[in-house]
Amino acid sequence: MEKPKPTLHFLCGKMASGKSTLSKKISLEEKAILFSEDIWLQRLYPEEIKDFEDYKKYSARLKTILTDHIKEILLNGMSVVLDFPANIPKTRNWIREIFESANANHLLHLINLSDEDCLQQLHKRNLEKPEGSVFMTDEEFHMVTSYYIPPTKEENFITKEYFKN
Repeated sequence: MEKPKPTLHFLCGKMASGKSTLSKKISLEEKAILFSEDIWLQRLYPEEIKDFEDYKKYSARLKTILTDHIKEILLNGMSVVLDFPANIPKTRNWIREIFESANANHLLHLINLSDEDCLQQLHKRNLEKPEGSVFMTDEEFHMVTSYYIPPTKEENFITKEYFKN
């Protein structure tokens, strides 16, 4: 009997929409290996990331480091959850290259929350300070959110959508 293909789970949603919370839940339910960009960046570059440009620089570096590692995990039959915001086509293309080259399944988890709901969650996160999070202002939220480009049907991802209850 052939073992089922592993799945690369990845998430798309505005800042503070609940991507990290959902990624942890998926990794437990699917018994998948979780890669959290925020935690990796915080542990590797605790002093270097001071603004959004720094984040983009070190995030690109981290993706370069992890790409082959993630492919190898998938090729060895383990599912992976990428808690990296798949919020722009360039990032989604990077993820596509990984699951296609590893001949793995994929599932894009798309979280649809309003700016107002995300800001409420951001304020809560700023108070609770979970690992990997940094304090973000409303202005920073709006600046980062201005980059958000939801996936299109033409990108042809298998997608599961989440809405606020």
